[in-house]
Amino acid sequence: MSEESTQNLNGGRSFEERVFARFDAMEGRFDAIDGRFDAVDARFDAVDRRFDAVDRRFDGVDARFGAVDRRFDGVDAAIGDLNSRVERLEVRSYDTKPIWEQALKEIVDVKRELSKRLDRIHALVLENSADLRDVDERVEKLESKVE
Repeated sequence: MSEESTQNLNGGRSFEERVFARFDAMEGRFDAIDGRFDAVDARFDAVDRRFDAVDRRFDGVDARFGAVDRRFDGVDAAIGDLNSRVERLEVRSYDTKPIWEQALKEIVDVKRELSKRLDRIHALVLENSADLRDVDERVEKLESKVE
């Protein structure tokens, strides 16, 4: 066998040239992959900014729920006060008809006030629920875009 036919199979390039050519090709592919990763990173940054905006909206919703909690605390305190007043009236063993009439009047007044406050709280809860549904829809749209 002649050595000429083997040398011609390599295309006249040395082993080192062929290895470095492959390295150059791989480097080109890695650069393309890096470019794709940069694009994906940019997209994730945009999604992250959007999630930050959604998070800020949830902070507003949390503040509203905090206000509702404080209102419930006020209602609870009023009911506790009313309860203690009624207990003091029950302790008395003598005729308390005028006191009971006053207590019943106050109970009715508190009940009306409580009903009004609960209506306001219910309206706030409905408003917050609508806001949360809007946020959920927006998050779902964002998630579907990311996928």
